[in-house]
Amino acid sequence: MKNTLPLIALSTLALGLAACGGQPASTAPAASAGDTAPAEAAAIVLPRTPSPAGASVSIITPVDGETLSSPVTVRFAIEGMALVPAGTDEPDSGHHHLLIDTDLPPLDQPIPTDEQHLHFGKAQTEAEVELAPGTHTLQLLLGDARHIPHDPPVASEQITITVE
Repeated sequence: MKNTLPLIALSTLALGLAACGGQPASTAPAASAGDTAPAEAAAIVLPRTPSPAGASVSIITPVDGETLSSPVTVRFAIEGMALVPAGTDEPDSGHHHLLIDTDLPPLDQPIPTDEQHLHFGKAQTEAEVELAPGTHTLQLLLGDARHIPHDPPVASEQITITVE
């Protein structure tokens, strides 16, 4: 059997680097018919950074149930932890990720980078988000230096807004 540890390490590094750059990650080379590495990589549980008791993130604006027009200004808050850029490995710290129209991702993996999972790796506290007319959900999830949710996760309540 082939040693897949280098492939797994490379895949994890690619995910983290792509998340910092804001581009979707290609997590592994194309698999051949006999290669089982992608399935094994998906089963890997990555270590999670502890979060302090009482730590929280929240969406300041918009408020749950609000009707507004696009672009939507979303303002973030954090309490009980330091807001730091991605890649900064300090205790009790992290950076925001805005989840749009999706539930929390797997908590033992890096937060995906796509149109539903926006990364704010420069420690931003607000964003202008273009949203199509209709009903949308928004939620914040704090990620550690490697974009992995803390243990326990530091996530806001999910809110619902309407865009006209």
